[in-house]
Amino acid sequence: MGTAALPETCCRTATLWLGTGYACYLGASLRLDAHSGSVQCLAVGVDAPFTLRTAELGERTVRSALIPPRRVHRVLAHGDRMLFCYFDPGSPRARGTLARMASIEHGIGFAHDAESELIASAESADPDPMQILDCAGGRVSAPIDARIVEAIATLRANPGSTVDAGELAAAVHLSTSRFLHLFSAHAGTSFRRYRLWVRMVHVGAAVSKGRDLTTASADAGFASPSHFSDAFHTMCGLTATALLASGARIVLLDS
Repeated sequence: MGTAALPETCCRTATLWLGTGYACYLGASLRLDAHSGSVQCLAVGVDAPFTLRTAELGERTVRSALIPPRRVHRVLAHGDRMLFCYFDPGSPRARGTLARMASIEHGIGFAHDAESELIASAESADPDPMQILDCAGGRVSAPIDARIVEAIATLRANPGSTVDAGELAAAVHLSTSRFLHLFSAHAGTSFRRYRLWVRMVHVGAAVSKGRDLTTASADAGFASPSHFSDAFHTMCGLTATALLASGARIVLLDS
């Protein structure tokens, strides 16, 4: 991965840092499709503004924008490099990022109050993705209930498993409804969406070690390669195949 040549206008290797519940892309300005994401996306033009196109706003040229999930939009870059930070809706970082936008119109945030710092971090010779994510939405360090930690460990150890919430709830001696409530409160997202992130991270880990997408997505529990492709496209606005073909590399942030 990451061996294909990038455009001459982008001298640094494009990277997608991927974690459970968050991701960060920094690199060449990709020709993203219009799409309705399943996650919250903070878009920042690293070396130039970009145009955000939505039905509600028309076109707006800005340097940073926060697009909520389920909002059809398209990002038209005017520079060589873009920064995209993806957060699971409802997570502490998602709430923190929203609070740092200077204005909100039709649910879309504009002008992150640390815009200059985000650009400076992206322009660093050795960008730190966690520094970027913390700058975007704040540092996350709240303690997690031990029973939810146990359930999360089970999901991460067996991403392709069909174990459901009821089984995990029983294993930690909780009712299903109480388990789901605690899970959302402590994991920052729903059980179903957390499982999707875990599976996405598993695919990223496998591909980074040389596995093909078809095998990796099947092992992670996706019903088919198209199921994984659709899920990735919904999050990022392009397929994983197209991202890898651009020369980008995938780096895992989760241990």
